[in-house]
Amino acid sequence: MLGGVAGLPPGARPAPDARPALDARPAPDARAAPDARPAPDVLPRPATGRRVTHLALTHPHFDHVFGAAAFAGVEVFGAVGLDTVLAHGREELRRDAVRNGLDPREAAEAADLLVRPRHHVSGELTLDLGGGTRVLLANLGPGHSGHDLVVLVPGSPPEPAVVFCGDLVEESGEPQAGTDAVPSRWPAALDRLLALGGEDAVYVPGHGAVVDAAFVRAQRTALAARFGVS
Repeated sequence: MLGGVAGLPPGARPAPDARPALDARPAPDARAAPDARPAPDVLPRPATGRRVTHLALTHPHFDHVFGAAAFAGVEVFGAVGLDTVLAHGREELRRDAVRNGLDPREAAEAADLLVRPRHHVSGELTLDLGGGTRVLLANLGPGHSGHDLVVLVPGSPPEPAVVFCGDLVEESGEPQAGTDAVPSRWPAALDRLLALGGEDAVYVPGHGAVVDAAFVRAQRTALAARFGVS
């Protein structure tokens, strides 16, 4: 029914049986509308044998939170306020999922099983995952939504740092600004994102292929022009 996550990049070394995960989306066989774009499955799935222990929800949209119930017992993280949005926004998430092509029964079940974060990130939070691996969670919103969380996996030469951006960055199309977006503050959120990751980092957008800092900077410029902010 549900599942699909993105986790640490190749080269990162979590504890032998532990695994962090980023967002949780409806399953690939959900009947999506032609223009619906699921969160990226860019890295190995839990089928590799590692146990998922931590789950970071980047923002409160159905295609990034509806699979969380598949990971029972994990520690769930989100930006401050995300839990309130999920607590009171189940019905809107269900409707949005159906509008974007998810089977109504699947959408209703996912909304009923919606998982709220136990850990609320204000500013930055470093997680020690064991095995010499630490990741940084940073609350960079508002921007794409009112509660945008990103995850930085520091680099270990020759591997670059990797930044999981949620939908603050989109590569497969023009960034989507829904009713909960804060356009006037989105470019500033991308400034903070670039300061966090740096020029040499790999940036993983919420939808589409991996990009570099130049792409993020160009998208920031386009958003500023689109929304009439500096």
